[in-house]
Amino acid sequence: MSNDVMKVTFNGTGTSQGVPVIGCHCNVCQSKDKKDNRLRSSISIEYKDTSIVVDAGPDFRQQMLRTKNEKLDAILFTHEHKDHVAGLDDVRAYNFLTKKPLNIYCTDSVFKALKREYHYIFDPAFQYPGIPKIIRNSINKDTNFQVKKINIQPIEVLHYKLPVLGFRIEDFCYITDASFISENEKKKLENLKVLVLNALRKEKHISHFNLEEALQLIKELKPKKAYLTHISHLMGKHEEVNSSLPENVEIAYDTLSITI
Repeated sequence: MSNDVMKVTFNGTGTSQGVPVIGCHCNVCQSKDKKDNRLRSSISIEYKDTSIVVDAGPDFRQQMLRTKNEKLDAILFTHEHKDHVAGLDDVRAYNFLTKKPLNIYCTDSVFKALKREYHYIFDPAFQYPGIPKIIRNSINKDTNFQVKKINIQPIEVLHYKLPVLGFRIEDFCYITDASFISENEKKKLENLKVLVLNALRKEKHISHFNLEEALQLIKELKPKKAYLTHISHLMGKHEEVNSSLPENVEIAYDTLSITI
């Protein structure tokens, strides 16, 4: 693929429990349609000879094996919830492949949580061969940053009261776990070719956009194309909901790849 073409792969499109949910016998969780099976939300971006993953949740290892992702330059973390950070230990495989530490990019609040959850990675007293080797890069909502040749613009959204970062690369933007976006941050979302936005379910939710709210925001922002992610089993079956959406909106599904 050309260096000028950005490839985005949906590693997972599910909410924190994934789909199917353990012990659930609803028609979505029992569906035979593979598009109704959703690992925890994450994407991979391949662009300018650079491979980036956004969020490494509990399914990270399985996702990387499924997409045969053998090259990884960086992980960007949106926020500190376990369904977005619980796979960090599995970056060891990339350390072994490259013989180098892996760069991660996160806010101070996320790094505080990572140091608590993975104390053995970051505490010098616990260093020993075989643990993940990581270089932490500090980011914040107000400053663009670079991963190799790729310029990335953070967008701050709120997940109820928790600040979460979305990421814009040129005309593509990825936003997950949002229930509110300020007018100032919306200005960063103008003139998009592709917007990925969370839409948990049809009913309202305290910390996520529901379907109606996501569609209203998409209508307001006017991206050429939008994909919905972080989907709950309460949304309904993929094909049924997808067929009801506006022409420029689709529900993403695991392993879907798009080019921009």
